[in-house]
Amino acid sequence: MTRIDSKFAALKAEGKSAFVSFVMAGDPDYDASLELVRGLPAAGVDVIELGMPFTDPMADGPAIQLAGQRALDAGMTLERVLQMVRDFRAGDDSTPIVLMGYYNPIYSKGVEHFLAEAKEAGVDGLIVVDLPPEEDSELCIPALAAGIDFIRLTTPTTDDKRLPKVMQNTSGFIYYVSVTGTTGAAAADASAVAPEVARIKAATDLPVCVGFGINTPEAAQSIAGIADGAVVGTAIIKEMAAGKPVAEVLEFVKSLADGAHRG
Repeated sequence: MTRIDSKFAALKAEGKSAFVSFVMAGDPDYDASLELVRGLPAAGVDVIELGMPFTDPMADGPAIQLAGQRALDAGMTLERVLQMVRDFRAGDDSTPIVLMGYYNPIYSKGVEHFLAEAKEAGVDGLIVVDLPPEEDSELCIPALAAGIDFIRLTTPTTDDKRLPKVMQNTSGFIYYVSVTGTTGAAAADASAVAPEVARIKAATDLPVCVGFGINTPEAAQSIAGIADGAVVGTAIIKEMAAGKPVAEVLEFVKSLADGAHRG
């Protein structure tokens, strides 16, 4: 079993949903970002999504775009993202880490080299938002062969005809985007999300996590109550952008995690 499989199995045995956090690697700088990432598990985070900063983040809203730009301005590169995973793994060998971003930096580095280094660093999964299933041979299939989960996004516009195509070769978990638009665009509504989660779960045995539009402990709890996990990114990044101490940001993360675990 992968770290992701083991984590979801353990949570299921406890009757809990997962709390998944997204943070941008290198925002506002390497040291503060690493301090935040290292503190996430103790704050209740079950799976860490680590953003790979990119110059053209078309699926992201303003908060995450700005976080990526701050990271790039501070000298963050794909190599340093992988180093951050290594630095994290030096003290934590159990919390799953999923790299999330765009294909261009991976393509530029070379898929084979990237996957070898990612596996060695301790990466468990990838979410690459601009690679559809039709391009599985580019990265998805090689990632699976390297023992790295390839996690796919589904959205409110993924209909029953498209869903099986999206599910093919997906592993780890399914990430359901609860609202149309970019990250941070709107609030998630559990009553609207519930039937979509049920529809997806009818088509897969994988856990279904819901992200976008979750920014309070109450929202995390309501979404976790109808899914296998809740994902929060923008709300955490806004706390960092406000210049708050990492310890204070982690307190906020803990409140969200507590909410999700009550779901």
